[in-house]
Amino acid sequence: MKVVEKKYLLPFCLITSLFLLWGLANNMTDTLLSAFKKIMDMSDAQTSLIQFAFYGSYFCFALPAALYIKRYSFKSGVILGLGLYAFGALLFLPAAKIESYAFYLIAIYILAGGCCVLETTANPYILSMGSPETATRRLNVAQAFNPIGSILGIILSHLFILKEISLYSVSGTYAGLGIVLVLILVVMLFAHMPEGRDLSKETGVKATFRRLFKNKKYVGGVVAQFFYVGAQIGVWSFTIRLVMQELGINEADGATIYLFTIIGFCASRFLYTWLMKYIRPSKLLVFGSIMSALCALVVVLSAGSGWLLVVFLGLISFFMSLMFPTIYGLALDDITRGGNPEDAKVGASGLIMAILGGAILTPLQGILSDAYGVYVSYIVPMGCFIVVMLFAVFVVRNEKVLSDTSVGR
Repeated sequence: MKVVEKKYLLPFCLITSLFLLWGLANNMTDTLLSAFKKIMDMSDAQTSLIQFAFYGSYFCFALPAALYIKRYSFKSGVILGLGLYAFGALLFLPAAKIESYAFYLIAIYILAGGCCVLETTANPYILSMGSPETATRRLNVAQAFNPIGSILGIILSHLFILKEISLYSVSGTYAGLGIVLVLILVVMLFAHMPEGRDLSKETGVKATFRRLFKNKKYVGGVVAQFFYVGAQIGVWSFTIRLVMQELGINEADGATIYLFTIIGFCASRFLYTWLMKYIRPSKLLVFGSIMSALCALVVVLSAGSGWLLVVFLGLISFFMSLMFPTIYGLALDDITRGGNPEDAKVGASGLIMAILGGAILTPLQGILSDAYGVYVSYIVPMGCFIVVMLFAVFVVRNEKVLSDTSVGR
């Protein structure tokens, strides 16, 4: 059986391109902290407001996006998401003209809202394009383009933003992206796309939330996801800044090192996926969180060690790469097995809203960086990884209890 039938080939390719686009936006945003620090002579706490705007938008848009596509259609969600994404990117031009940081933050908030709508829409849309038997394989193919987008975002930042840093190099790059998005939007409007919609019956939302809050594994997963995203965004947001200070290099060279850490992050995801054939995901999560915390501790303690520090900084990304999807899957595992699709959908929205961790914890890391130095600020992601480890240990113990119970029966 074909993964993608011929009649769905064009829609599949178009929707798959969206996975690349929001990956691109995520990692271009990470490089903006170094750019704005130099352009506007800002503190780390001030530049970290970029991540507050970006990931705060994800928190605000996740649930409304799910309700929107439920009310209308997947295609409508794609059009709305692209429109917001393009509008936010194009707003970078007037932001440069009036030289307003607040205006840039508004543009980033709108852009990220569009990415959130796209992310909420594209995953179930891909699943709907063909036979249920091949749905998971289709989604895996589409998701493979997300890290490609991340790498492309860093390359674009390196070539067009960080080599000759100015408000217009930043705004021109984003405006160019906005034009590309408008072209894709036009193609989407006129392309023959399957409408697709969520036809499941709604149940009481209050009852759903009550059931979810009683599920300790789910609640723990949401908490762990909040802290993991805060750790990931914090590590990546200050990578360029740290390697510049440690190695005495410029922003463009710092972005090159950052690119290699993202490549390592992507490669280790494939390694973790292979290892999951032989080792339980929960146990791998324990290992990855412990190693990430230890690497962060080395960063905190090894200021002035040069490439040794840079290597351990890169290893954080290598070890943490399994966390988001693994926490996501473990948190929803019992709910999915319970066979209540409404609980699973609302639960999934909660895990997306936990991306708020990137908005809350990155500014905290910026404040610590300003007060005590960028090295000490890595205490924040170290603490976050410890929270993830506690969740993973809880899941491992829970799995052991269930296994022992089954044996006893």
